[in-house]
Amino acid sequence: MKNNPPSTLTPLSAFVSSCFPQKTAIKPQKIIYCLFSIALNLALISCEKIHEIPQGKILKVERVVNGQTIEIAGFANQTPILEQVRLMGIEAPDLKQQPWGQAAQQKLEELIDGKQVLLETDTQDKDQFDRQVAYLWQGEILLNEQLIKEGYALVTTRSPNTKYQQRLANAQEWARIMGRGIWNPENPMRQTPAEFRNQHKKYSNRK
Repeated sequence: MKNNPPSTLTPLSAFVSSCFPQKTAIKPQKIIYCLFSIALNLALISCEKIHEIPQGKILKVERVVNGQTIEIAGFANQTPILEQVRLMGIEAPDLKQQPWGQAAQQKLEELIDGKQVLLETDTQDKDQFDRQVAYLWQGEILLNEQLIKEGYALVTTRSPNTKYQQRLANAQEWARIMGRGIWNPENPMRQTPAEFRNQHKKYSNRK
């Protein structure tokens, strides 16, 4: 198994080291270039603003199933049921993928904090497995983006649902550079959730 996180992008400290290698004369132009590059990357998320007011349904989350799935109250044949909704554009670690899976679930619970949320759909409101998908807003915070930005989930944009594709990609760039969560160089997540599930499935089939 490889000892690298699921990305070739290094944390901020490694980037700085590459800009200013030891025993090498540093030119002023290179200092300016590197500082500009760092500032630009740090501004990817913080300078981004909401250009449109999200539209959708405001409701209460009944339960957080995992780092990318919630349950809301619904009806089927006039019978109250709990419906699952997956956060669009992200892939959180499997609950068995510790410690990241449980940490992602706890972070989503913390972000929701028992308050009402707004569910915004994109071009399609179901994924390829006929599961309901949506963007989740808490005030002006896009929770899908926040989970990625803090290193609790990966980007997984699927066409045609690409409304916030660039925002989510920028959030992942931020998390990678800053070494947040699953990108922490001291304890990186070495498998994507899909790779983890595939390996776990193969192991289960051998029993």
